[in-house]
Amino acid sequence: MTKVIVTSLNPAKIAAVEAAFKEAFPNNDMTFEGVSVASGVPAQPMTSEETLAGARNRVHNAKKVIDGSFYVGVEAGLDAPYTFAWMVVESADRVGESRSASVPLPPAALKMLEEGKELGDVMNEMFNEQNVKQKGGAIGMLTGHLLTRSSVYHQALILALIPFINPRLFPTKEY
Repeated sequence: MTKVIVTSLNPAKIAAVEAAFKEAFPNNDMTFEGVSVASGVPAQPMTSEETLAGARNRVHNAKKVIDGSFYVGVEAGLDAPYTFAWMVVESADRVGESRSASVPLPPAALKMLEEGKELGDVMNEMFNEQNVKQKGGAIGMLTGHLLTRSSVYHQALILALIPFINPRLFPTKEY
């Protein structure tokens, strides 16, 4: 059985990973398990580089504490004036990475983020909601739920899985 470790306990992230893997590998028997591990970056990454480092760090840290066939790091961050996420998928011999679509943020949200708030808290305040990041995320709120965090992450996860879908086209990782 293929064991997929998602480096988060966030239901939106786990759902996106599960949907992408099941779509990419419909004939595989898979289990999905979320694990809380440190990203090694601030709670609100402020650059693309910092966000990618967070996703990579989560994969690295998960490999230290739990055995799996695949490890998936999903790290949301900013690349002002946008929010997006990096996806990192790693197995014993291969790695795939992709960045999600970029979602424009309102100027008032950017101002609050620059003051040190996290995007989930900013969206909670702007839309008078609670726990937005466990639901549809900023993406859901800003699109009137036409898109959700999971739906946008799904596409980026499929792209990150390309080296696993077409392994003959991608060399194995070197250590």
